[in-house]
Amino acid sequence: MTEDSEDSQTDSVDRPTILCTNDDGIHAVGLQTLIEIASALGDVRVVAPDREQSATSHSLTVHRPLRATRTPEGHHVIDGTPTDCVLIGINQILETPPDFVLSGVNHGPNMGEDVLYSGTVAAAMEGTILGIPAIAVSYSSRAADRIPGYSEVLTDLIGSLIRREDFPEETFFNVNLPDIPADEMKGIRVTTLGRRVYSDSLTRREDPSGREYFWIGGGVSNWTGREDSDFRAVQAGYVSVTPLHLDLTNYRLISEVRSWMLGG
Repeated sequence: MTEDSEDSQTDSVDRPTILCTNDDGIHAVGLQTLIEIASALGDVRVVAPDREQSATSHSLTVHRPLRATRTPEGHHVIDGTPTDCVLIGINQILETPPDFVLSGVNHGPNMGEDVLYSGTVAAAMEGTILGIPAIAVSYSSRAADRIPGYSEVLTDLIGSLIRREDFPEETFFNVNLPDIPADEMKGIRVTTLGRRVYSDSLTRREDPSGREYFWIGGGVSNWTGREDSDFRAVQAGYVSVTPLHLDLTNYRLISEVRSWMLGG
């Protein structure tokens, strides 16, 4: 065996297995970009929804059976939510658990309270719950044509995170790309979650039959937050990287709330 072939075998053994998923569906530009990025970093497995599942949050499909099909490329497609995809992918489809879960690249931002609604973020969260290090990636515009331009930036960023031996437990990373060409991006900032308040995002109307209906979406949003908030970084042309933790406990209030319970 030659030295080159030995090195090749070593590289193959050392390559991590990466599960890729998203909430925009199997045909999304962002997912294809993520697959290319992951392929440069490890051995890729894809389990993704068969259609767009935006704003499905961490929902699981429990009232009907789920079905998996395979694409000609060997990717698995689930007729369910992003969380379904990660759960089924890790527990049933893959022969062994992956080393990492990557979710995205979402066609639209996931900052502030978006992380509570986002299927993209939920998929990464599900990986974390199942003990797999995870990263969610979103692009701050619905126009996806610029996403492939960020391949090199994301390969370096994701690669630096997944190569860490001290990847934090019960924590995943939420990455947002600014809505500018990649060559105009100013750098990377580690951020906190901002706050966004929506106005006029709920429409109440009647259909042609006179039946009332409601439509959620649109409207105007106003951001607030600290100087190191995710939205401020993205608006300034930086890539935002926010570490998110599974534990939602407000520890600063523990003592105070205990005093309420004890009548203090």
